[in-house]
Amino acid sequence: MSEASQTPVKHPGRRRLVIAVVLVALVALIVVHVLRKQAPARGSAPQVVTVATATLGEMPVVLSELGTVTPVATVTVLPQLSGYLTAVGYREGQDVEKGQFLAQIDPRQYEISKQQAEAQLAKDKASLAQGRSDLARYADLYQKKSIAEQTYFDQKFLVQQEEAAVKVDQANIAQFELDLAYCRITSPVSGRVGLRLVDPGNYVTASSQPGIAVITTMKPTTVEFTVPQNSLGDVLQRFNSGAKMTVTAYSSDNTKEIGAGMLYAVNNQMATATGTVTLRATFPNDDEALFPNEFVNVKLLVDTLRNAVLVPTPAVQNGAPGDYVYLVNADKTVSVHKVTLGPSDGKHTVIASGLAAGDTVVTDGMDRLSDGAKIQVGEARPPASGASEAAAPGAASDARRRPAAGAASQASNAS
Repeated sequence: MSEASQTPVKHPGRRRLVIAVVLVALVALIVVHVLRKQAPARGSAPQVVTVATATLGEMPVVLSELGTVTPVATVTVLPQLSGYLTAVGYREGQDVEKGQFLAQIDPRQYEISKQQAEAQLAKDKASLAQGRSDLARYADLYQKKSIAEQTYFDQKFLVQQEEAAVKVDQANIAQFELDLAYCRITSPVSGRVGLRLVDPGNYVTASSQPGIAVITTMKPTTVEFTVPQNSLGDVLQRFNSGAKMTVTAYSSDNTKEIGAGMLYAVNNQMATATGTVTLRATFPNDDEALFPNEFVNVKLLVDTLRNAVLVPTPAVQNGAPGDYVYLVNADKTVSVHKVTLGPSDGKHTVIASGLAAGDTVVTDGMDRLSDGAKIQVGEARPPASGASEAAAPGAASDARRRPAAGAASQASNAS
């Protein structure tokens, strides 16, 4: 009974040893797993990228601004005198020439006033003739000492007064002739008439609003636009040298070229509120595509850089170092290369300094690149069949992005 009821002896030291061995084994397994996971990172596959070579070429320096079509002349024809409008000689929207008949004011009262002035002139001329005759007789008597000196000089002054009266009459007649000319209203400039403002039968007064008609010169025309003060120096240097600077106008959505002209005037003051200067370019506008007061997009060709180092615009990056590119080294690695940028046309960018012609730069697949990373040059995908070569800028950028996606998938498959 005593032997059967004995309690088993416990060994706490052995249990602790087993637990310690298990923990050590677990730690060893974790370390091995981590080391195995990190080992492939040191030998990861190169990043597949697209590259391009820096070349020498021409780059136009273009300023893109917003402009307004400003006619050479916009004239509101106002009556010069008062009267009833008896006729209107134009149609709405009609093209008229300078001097063409537009409207007629009733001239009868001015004709009557002219006749009265002519009658007064005849009367004053008769008085002048009589005065001169008396003056000649008084002069002869004065030489013979037969009349008083005062009588002779009084007659002399009277003749001068009558001569002045004749001149006044002649001026009145000239004024009424001018009024009769003003009764017939003609176009002061060549252009297009707007909508009719008055109808026959209306009584108009001198300089009455809204006037008889509004005439706008359609061709040639001008476009006004502004350039920032930072770009003004280059513009003035070219303009003052006598160079002809081309200005191209595009539609408001910037998809269609409307016309081409030449810069011909620069304003003499800068707008302090905006820091811009107004420029004006003239356009032949033979097809009248530029409409008065229309908003257009303007491109001013300031200069053309020759033998400039050009790279595709997607190759240029911006970050902590500033503007930089990934330069491809001879050992198939890349290095971050800081550059100074020049003008760009959207497709290519000028590298003012930092690169030379013949250097190879990465243009696509830069999302996981870093300084010293290994690369594998991939080929860009050809465009889809039937795709237009003259694609829109947005479509071109999409096409440049597609090879990057393929390169990224190749890199993930290789890894």
